[in-house]
Amino acid sequence: MGTERGKATISIMVGREPDPSMLRSWDRLVDSTPGSDVTQLTAWARLRGRMGFAPLYLLAFQAGEVVAGAQIMHRHVPVLGSVGYLPYGPVISPAAADRHGLCRALGSNLASLGRHRLRMLFVQPPEGADDLSGELLRRGFRTSSAGIAPAGSVRIDLTATEDEIRRRFARRLRSWPNKWAARGVTVRLGDSQDVALLAGLMTHSARHQDYQPLSLDYLEAMYSELAPSGQAALFVGEVHGEPVAADLVTRCGAMVRGRLAGFDRTGQTANLSVPAAIRWEIIRWAKAREYKWYDLGGLHDETLRALLAGQDGHSDSWPSADQAKVAFGGSPYRYPSAVEMINPAPVRAAYDLSRRWAGGRRLVARATRRFRDSSPARQHAAR
Repeated sequence: MGTERGKATISIMVGREPDPSMLRSWDRLVDSTPGSDVTQLTAWARLRGRMGFAPLYLLAFQAGEVVAGAQIMHRHVPVLGSVGYLPYGPVISPAAADRHGLCRALGSNLASLGRHRLRMLFVQPPEGADDLSGELLRRGFRTSSAGIAPAGSVRIDLTATEDEIRRRFARRLRSWPNKWAARGVTVRLGDSQDVALLAGLMTHSARHQDYQPLSLDYLEAMYSELAPSGQAALFVGEVHGEPVAADLVTRCGAMVRGRLAGFDRTGQTANLSVPAAIRWEIIRWAKAREYKWYDLGGLHDETLRALLAGQDGHSDSWPSADQAKVAFGGSPYRYPSAVEMINPAPVRAAYDLSRRWAGGRRLVARATRRFRDSSPARQHAAR
């Protein structure tokens, strides 16, 4: 498909297995675009393939170069058919000409996929892509509350000095960097041998936070896909040499994002703020590599609304995981509206009806977790 938009000619390709050179170009685009995420990398598609998902690519070209696109993960669901989700996409290069034309071309093709190839398609556009969200709404999508990705988060500006960052910490956290060493708390950079440790610590957190932890096989696959290219790093927090907490972050572009975490809160170590020590070390590690932002991993909507409304400090009514993230004094932000398209009409009606009663909402939540496994908001709530 080719379309004329002023001086820029836009060509569209939709397929399951693009040429390897196209996929390499796509990975470079994702990794160089502000606000993008590892969930749009081909390595993530290989990872999710272990869970029964397959990628569907929508790529936009100008002058033969990939300048925009989307990696949609989809799988067959009994009764429903093919269900797809698109987290943190579509991605558009900031250097591309005619962004408006690209939005229209991407929106048109996503709407076509939602009507003709997928029974359900859920899309969470990336930060700064409100125009994409609006374009999809104009083309028949509707606002979604399915939660395929966090609605927003809080992040730390890593271009500030360490002293400036610490001054923004909550009062109870501000003095801890001076205490950890004396209390025997240390943080080290982990490796593949520590993935099993992360899995065990996530099991502790899962019992406390009431979620289903990821399997060791899946965690090992994630680390092996992302770490060799520098797109994942694992940090281990120890007390007198005994590991009690771990945090896996991902890196895409200039953003480091909290992804997975585990903490054994039993015993005396629970009062030493070891997870906070890990986050402080992540800040220093990311600054040393000149990354620009550290995203702490997603907030619940209640917390996000309060922060964006100007509430300072914290509230005891917020989830404990949110309180721990907000204590670092970062800036809250919200992603553009998530959207969805569900067809045909009887399936959409059944979906809407299921969300009106408690049992149906639990089923929808369980299905959503299958799509969101290892997303920042769910698995990083281990505090």
